[in-house]
Formats: sequence, structure tokens, C-alpha cells
Amino acid sequence: MSSIRRVPEPELMDTPEQVAAYVAADFSVPHQAVVTRFDEHFPDFVGTTVLDLGCGSGDVTARFALAHPECRIVGVDAGPTMLAAARDHFADLGITERIELLERHLPDPGIADAGPFCAVISNSLLHHLDDPMTMWASVALGRPGAAVLVQDLRRPEDEDALAALVAGHTVGAHPVLVEDFTHSLRASYTVEELEAQLTSAGLELTVDAIGDRHVVAWGLLPA
Repeated sequence: MSSIRRVPEPELMDTPEQVAAYVAADFSVPHQAVVTRFDEHFPDFVGTTVLDLGCGSGDVTARFALAHPECRIVGVDAGPTMLAAARDHFADLGITERIELLERHLPDPGIADAGPFCAVISNSLLHHLDDPMTMWASVALGRPGAAVLVQDLRRPEDEDALAALVAGHTVGAHPVLVEDFTHSLRASYTVEELEAQLTSAGLELTVDAIGDRHVVAWGLLPA
């Protein structure tokens, strides 16, 4: 358990300065890890339409699309500036025709109209939501038996651990990213908190602590 009290942060990270700093930063390792872990957990996956919740500037979305060329992906985010950056990124990669972007605030059951979704993925959205159950209600928009993988930050055990993470992972980073990362760590959930959320949501997903700062919930929706 963490001795740090959770402090929520704003849902949107969408100012031009934030988006520019985020797009310029190198998140290739954690972003590629989402795709790699998905493929490890679901080695027989052959998809049709995939839902990416909180797609942001589209890096994870693009990596998934390139790894799964058979898939159409629906990316959802509430930030128009982030979505504009995502459109530019997809155009540069030549994958625009396989990705649909929706500017929506969660929860929004109307997202299901873009499905049915054979898989639901998400990276670093959960800690931004006022109510974490919003995430799990949105995950449940996947069709019965859909593959699910949600990756997020994990709240550190104490203030010393938080300071060490910030110092170790933001060397040379833009001050905006340092501030946002600090706030995000405080806003994130522990493994135990995620397990309690999933129990309340009636979802039987596995929760794994990954590395020094991430947590992953994965599994299949009820058939």
C-alpha cells in the first residue's frame, strides 16, 4: 500500500504547451510495451475493430495499428489538441484510413456505435478520470469475450520513492513534463485499489505491477 494520499489531477492534458512537450518526448519504451504485452497475453488474437481509450497524440494507437494491420482502430480522447496531433502522426505513417478518432468525454455509451470492439486498450488514462469506474464502464463497451489491456502509472509507496521516480525518469525533460509526471504519480492507483475497482465493476481481470512505476490490468470480458 502507498502512504501517499491520492491527489486527483485534471482530466485533460491538452494545452498547446503540454501537447507539444508530450509529442516531442520519447515515450517509445512504455508505449511499445502496451503492444508487446497485449501480444504476449493474447498470442492468438486476430482482430477486427479495437477501441483505444484515451488515445492522446496517437503513439500507442499507431504502434498497435502497425503491429496489427488487419485491425481498424477507434481512438477516443477528450482533448482536441491531442487529437489534432494524432491526425498528423497517422498521416505521416500512412495509416489514417484505418483509424477513426472520436472526441468524447467518458463515460459515453454512444462510443459503442463505432464497434463492435474485439479488444479494448488504454494507456495512462485511468489516473486522469474523476471516477475510476468510468474507465471500467467504458472497457465494458467491448463485445463479449473481448481482449482487454489497460496500462497506467502506479502510485509510489512513499514520498522518497516518488521523488526518486521523478528524478530518474525526467532527466533533461521539459519542465511541463516534470510537473505533469509528478502530478500523475500522485493521481495514480495502487494494485490493491485497482483490484477493488475491478471487483466492484464485476470484471475478472488480472492486475500486475510492472517495473518501477506501471500497473497493467488484462484479461477477457465475460463471454
